Amino acid sequence: MIYLDTSVALAWLLVEDRRPPTGLWAESPVSSRLLEYEVWNRLHARRLAESHGEAARALIGHLALLELAPPVLARALEPFPESAQVRTLDALHLASCVYLRALGQTVTLASYDRRMNAAARAMDIPVLDLEGA
Repeated sequence: MIYLDTSVALAWLLVEDRRPPTGLWAESPVSSRLLEYEVWNRLHARRLAESHGEAARALIGHLALLELAPPVLARALEPFPESAQVRTLDALHLASCVYLRALGQTVTLASYDRRMNAAARAMDIPVLDLEGA
């Protein structure tokens, strides 16, 4: 299962220089409900909600969204590897990955965030190579 970080969703929506491969969407990616809030926050901050709102709703509707359930929130409170510089929202995304793995899912992170990718690797969470895609 591909776990989609917000950086990938925003790259897709905002047609950035780096753009995830189209085949990524065939994988039926999963993410945290947090992604929905992050996407809308960025669209509103850039005053793009009207022009990009329909695409955002379609993208979010395509994802399986994991709620910020108590086990996810509890894991985000625990320490992360010392080598990782984990920010708050990244901790919630990584905790979601850990939660899915605890349920027996094979999870690969898709993110453009180098710090999040480094933290995932330190936690033995595979990272999808989006730079080479």
